[in-house]
Amino acid sequence: MKRGFYVGRFQPYHNGHQSVLEHIAHEVDEIVIGIGSAQLSHMVDNPFTAGERVLMITRGLAKLGCPFYVLPIEDIKRNALWVAHVQSMTPRFDLCYSSNPLVVQLFKEAGIEVLSPAMYEREILSGTEIRRRMLNGEIWENLVPSSVIDVLKEIDGVERLREISRKD
Repeated sequence: MKRGFYVGRFQPYHNGHQSVLEHIAHEVDEIVIGIGSAQLSHMVDNPFTAGERVLMITRGLAKLGCPFYVLPIEDIKRNALWVAHVQSMTPRFDLCYSSNPLVVQLFKEAGIEVLSPAMYEREILSGTEIRRRMLNGEIWENLVPSSVIDVLKEIDGVERLREISRKD
């Protein structure tokens, strides 16, 4: 049994995340997905709650064909202890998938193998770009799985983002 770990903020979950997870699903028997900064929500950079992000991910991966677990992981703001914190919050995993330089370094220092999957269309598939498009009334729906569009409609996510970005 080989289990891989993948972490992200998923603000929102998008087609780049989907592509990476579909790739990972061919390499492992199970995937542990960590929702980083789980305590943050209702902020321009982190508009969605951990529960809403769980919903986006689980619906997006409904047909993945590989068992997965989605777990919120709150920040502890102590990088030297972060990997141990992650391990205390997740099932045991054998390797980590990440292209984030800090995450790669921390897991390597902890003696855990790290693979850096190719980022799919990274220049447009980023939460920052998707949130920017939402705020500016530009097309963003083609950058996320259709199930994520449904979740964002259900929670009125675009309107929330616009409201919290307003200046008083």
